[in-house]
Amino acid sequence: MNDLLFWQAVAVVLGAMVGSFLNVVIVRLPQEGQSVVFPASHCPVCNAAIRWYDNIPLLSFVLLRRRCRACRALISWRYPAVELAMALLSLALFRSFGLSVVFGIYFLYTAALLAIIFIDAEHQLIPDVISLPGIAIGLALSLINPLVGWQNAAIGILVGGGSFYLIAWVYYLITKREGMGGGDIKLLAMIGAFQGWQALPFVVFISSLLGTVVGIGAMVKQRKGGRTVIPYGPFLAIASLLYLFFRREILLFFFRFVLGR
Repeated sequence: MNDLLFWQAVAVVLGAMVGSFLNVVIVRLPQEGQSVVFPASHCPVCNAAIRWYDNIPLLSFVLLRRRCRACRALISWRYPAVELAMALLSLALFRSFGLSVVFGIYFLYTAALLAIIFIDAEHQLIPDVISLPGIAIGLALSLINPLVGWQNAAIGILVGGGSFYLIAWVYYLITKREGMGGGDIKLLAMIGAFQGWQALPFVVFISSLLGTVVGIGAMVKQRKGGRTVIPYGPFLAIASLLYLFFRREILLFFFRFVLGR
């Protein structure tokens, strides 16, 4: 195995292992008072402790045939989905940035976004314990991030959080209903911290487009009309990931086809 394949394999294994931890975060963080460290992993049905050989990312799910060894209860597909998603994100980061500081910064960032996607999709909640430290960490890491200077990160925080706060405030004044949660505001501020203000127009546009398409589908399915509620955080996170991995292509398209340069 050559060095490139070796490090790609390391990236995949590392991503899968972190994905396994993210599953714990996704399950426990929305539950008030739950620790993501203690107790050790256990079956949510029978509470039996999960042995190390039954907790190998992806592999154990297949070997156990999607059932708990102790009580034979079905294991949710979310577990391998999160592990696989983080493994692929880690590989994509390595292929994009190599073994570098940038890889480490955005490995942490993508892990946070992945947890937010699954938590918000299920609970319509973006935990402050992820987004608020994420804003501070993103700004601090901008001091060593060659892709985003601290000025761009600081402006990204102000513009990201401020613009969504303004939109939410105006919407409430007009409709007397909350149309955007505070979690979305903090998430966009975190995105601005890690990716700079330049990412925000694309993230807001694409997330709105995705949200509109999915929202229309949800309205048709749920038959609730304007009362249909869908979480917006996953669309922000997905748009942010698209910009992270296709930043050059997006900017090239913008300058060539939009500005005509």
